[in-house]
Amino acid sequence: MSETLVEVRDLKVHFPIRRGVLFDRVVGHVKAVDGVDLRIARGQTYGLVGESGCGKSTLGRAILQLTPSTGGEVVFDGVSLDQLPAGKLREMRRRFQMIFQDPMSSLDPRQNVESILVEGLQAHNIGADRDERRQIVTEALDSVGLPRWALSRYPHEFSGGQRQRIGIARALVLGPELIVADEPVSALDVSIQAQVINLLNELQIERNLTYLVIAHDLAVVRHISDTIGVMYLGALVEEASGDQLYREPLHPYTRALLSAVPVPDPEVEDRRERILLAGDLPSPANPPAGCRFHTRCPWVQPTRCVDERPVLREIGGTRVACHWAEQIASGALRPHQVAPELVHPAGGGTGPSTVSAPSEPETYV
Repeated sequence: MSETLVEVRDLKVHFPIRRGVLFDRVVGHVKAVDGVDLRIARGQTYGLVGESGCGKSTLGRAILQLTPSTGGEVVFDGVSLDQLPAGKLREMRRRFQMIFQDPMSSLDPRQNVESILVEGLQAHNIGADRDERRQIVTEALDSVGLPRWALSRYPHEFSGGQRQRIGIARALVLGPELIVADEPVSALDVSIQAQVINLLNELQIERNLTYLVIAHDLAVVRHISDTIGVMYLGALVEEASGDQLYREPLHPYTRALLSAVPVPDPEVEDRRERILLAGDLPSPANPPAGCRFHTRCPWVQPTRCVDERPVLREIGGTRVACHWAEQIASGALRPHQVAPELVHPAGGGTGPSTVSAPSEPETYV
């Protein structure tokens, strides 16, 4: 049995931009996901973080073949999903399921809980009759901590946390190996978030589940993930174990995200240095050349960052896409300071000793 359950190779998802009424034509593409490579080990949790609009949810849906990819490949347990015919892909779908962000909008308000949970069993011809299917969905409800009388109730009769448990039960009834959880606790109160996270952890141990958890809250991802990937503008910019990412972030964007996470100790919180980013997230329809983060990066360098796109490379167990990761980590390169090799560029003359601070208003991540 392979240790890697999911492998994503150079995955791209580009949405066409169309204009015209009589003569519809494509004038460009929104590059929601643009060349992502990652692996998810069997029985582990991969946390995917980044600000809104970075392509996290699109990547999750593309892995499950809910959104067609433009290029690249998704390999599930050694099988390339992109090459499967429709019938084989339908059979494969019972092995991977999704938990959606908004439990209310993802549940059909016209169906009771039993109908919602049985629907997947019927689609995959699981269960010999109604009684056997009811037994399967009852066991799924028990596993997420909901009473059996919930089968006859409708989604609007439950709280937000209970509705999300129904969504989790719906994912569990088919006995999947992989679950993609798209912002599974973002719509819930803080106390309920902890309960749902603990439930996901318990289910993973009991059923040997593999998770891809998509979130914008680094604090949530830290407590549930074995590996964390950070996305920015359709690309993966850093990947490391949870402990290592928090202890020693290498990419400037990751550093900015972590600096915005509040610390419960008031004294430590007051002493912490915030990393401010200039401007807004660039448009994925027209991403910057070179490093995509260079338009907002406090450590931007005037030549290499602007002209050359960094590739993911491994540094001490972390994969990072930054030309100057080592210099930033060691403190040799400070914010808005030009790297020494760029102060006296080839060809003579002297370059600027510092990079001007961005003229755009600064905002927190």
